[in-house]
This record gives sequence, structure tokens and C-alpha cells, in this order.
Amino acid sequence: MKLVCDGLDLSDALLKVSKGTSSKTTTPILEGIKLVAEEDHLTLSATDLELSIEKTIKADVKVEGETVVPGKLFSEYIKKLNDEQIELSLDEHNILTIRYTDSMGKIQCYDANEFPQIKQLEFAESFIITEHDLRELITKSVFAVATEDSRPILKGVKLEIENGSVHAIALDGYRIAVVEKPLSRTTASYSVIVPARSLGEIGKLLGDSDNQVQLFVQKNHLMVNIDNTKITTRLLDGDFVNYKQIIPTNFTTTVILNKAQLEDALERASLLSRVDRNNLVRFDITDKLMVLSSKSEIGDIKENITIALHGNDLSIAFNARYFSEALRTLDDEFLKLSFKSSIAPCIITPNDRDEYLFLIAPVRIS
Repeated sequence: MKLVCDGLDLSDALLKVSKGTSSKTTTPILEGIKLVAEEDHLTLSATDLELSIEKTIKADVKVEGETVVPGKLFSEYIKKLNDEQIELSLDEHNILTIRYTDSMGKIQCYDANEFPQIKQLEFAESFIITEHDLRELITKSVFAVATEDSRPILKGVKLEIENGSVHAIALDGYRIAVVEKPLSRTTASYSVIVPARSLGEIGKLLGDSDNQVQLFVQKNHLMVNIDNTKITTRLLDGDFVNYKQIIPTNFTTTVILNKAQLEDALERASLLSRVDRNNLVRFDITDKLMVLSSKSEIGDIKENITIALHGNDLSIAFNARYFSEALRTLDDEFLKLSFKSSIAPCIITPNDRDEYLFLIAPVRIS
């Protein structure tokens, strides 16, 4: 193998692909990044057997070939050379020589035949969505997944594809996020559960454009190709929670308020609650005012927010972190908060449409 490529392109590709390497493994090949030189391009790939990332860059290939480099070492090395034209050449002993300006380095590589085969899904079922909508779908759902291993299925986001739209559902036992986006096209109706980590990596590749993105689904895998970067992930297998049974539909108290005011007030009110590490903030809703308050041994804070109230007065408390993480994903000017009682969940929705719904469970107060 012998090729010349741009150091900045190679460094950028390594940054993306290295997220797919395994850092906790007894199998050294899974810590490696596979390099395949052919025709006029170089393809880099990494996998931990759950998530695979491939990136293709332009290269002047003199001799086609392949090898697997130690991922962390090679990435750190190339990062220091990203203003250079880099020549990579592999000898018969699987030693990679890296030449740049008047200098060079050598790295012992792994046998490419030992690298796991990455699943290809180009002919699977698929759906097409805009880059902007896919990015929002991910951002507004992944924050609500479970982080503990006690229920592995909840560490994923369920995607339900039907009737020309996709719903993303995430929950962790204390909150639920449900987001809906339109599809440009789909080949079938189905549902899958995608690991949150994989969706997070997909989200990092997305911009805010109306460009079309196609996602392929086949049996236990999902794949997307964005800007010559291909991400393939193994799907989670199991029964997801029937979230529709949990979401209340009848409410006794509905509040319309300014999202930015709520976010700022919640941030200030939760300062004391974070000191006590209980994150408890109380919401007292009366007539045209909602008072957010927190107390600790060192003081108390009260924040007043002007609201439009429909229904009954109410006092209820929440873990402020769950509220803040939900609000952080939103750019609406006004929100609707719906309540059934002081011990029932709060439902957060946009004031003027049905694009998303967040459920947050309350904390009992005496």
C-alpha cells in the first residue's frame, strides 16, 4: 500500500472514525482503525462490534492495499501533522511508514484480515428525512434515555416509522420524550430501538440544512451515510415500555408561559437545591403567576413568572435537572405546561403545534 493524502483531511477523518473504536476490550484489533487504499480514495473504519464508523477521503493511491493501525497512537500522531501532505506506505512486514516534509515515522500495524466485517445495508428498508429534522429528532429525544444498565432497552431511542412520519421515544423512568417529524419517503412501516450513543454520533455529523438523509434498516442494524461518513449500529432487541399508557390526556391545570423566562428562573431557583444535591424546585401556580422556589440551610430563593392560567391553582415539585435538560433542547418562544394533580406528571408541549411532548414526573412534597 502506498498513497499521498492531505493531512487535514486525514486528521478530520480520524477524529470522526476513532469514536467507533473500543476503549474497553481485550481484543487489540478493536482498538485499531482499518485503512483501505483503492482507486482514488482512502477509507478509514473502526468498530466496537456495536457501533461502526467509516469515512472516505480523497487520496493519490500509488499502490492499493489495506492494514489496521493502532487507533489512538495513529490519531494522535496525525493530529500533529494536519498542515502537511502525508505519504503512507506499507511494507511486507506490515509496518506503516509515515512521511511528511523531511521527517518520517514508522508504526507496526495489525493484520487487516483480523478486522471484523462491517455490515452493509444499502439494499435494506429505508426512510428519508431532512438533515434539519433528523438533527432535531435526535436532540429532543436522546437526553431522556436511561444511563444505568439495569434496563438496557431504555438506553436506546425507539423510532416508529409509519404514515409518512417518524416518532422518536425515549424514557428513563422519571421522564419521557416523544418527538414527531415528517418523512420525505419510506419503504415500509416498522419500529426499531437505536442505542443513544449511536444516535449521538449521527447527530454530530448533521447540519441545519434541508438536504435529504437516507437511513437504512435491516434486521438488527441501522445505517446512515452523511457526507462520506457512514455510521452503522447494532439495534437493541427487547420489549420497549408502552409509553402511551403512561401519558395522561385529561388535565385540570394548563399554563402558557415564556420559555426563556422559565429557563432563567429555573436556573436561579435551582442554585440552592444543587447545594443540597436534591435538585428540588417547587412550582406554586396561582391566577397569573407561577412562583418557583427552593430552600436549603443557607437560604431560599423565589422566582416569579407571569403566566396565562387555565384551570385550577396547583402546588407541585420537580427535580430541576429534568426540567432544565428538556428546556435546553427547545427554541420555542412559548410553551404549554399541563397538569392533572400534584402527584401526576407534567406534560410540556409547544403552545401552537404537536411536534413534541415531554413528560416529567413530580417529586412528592409535604
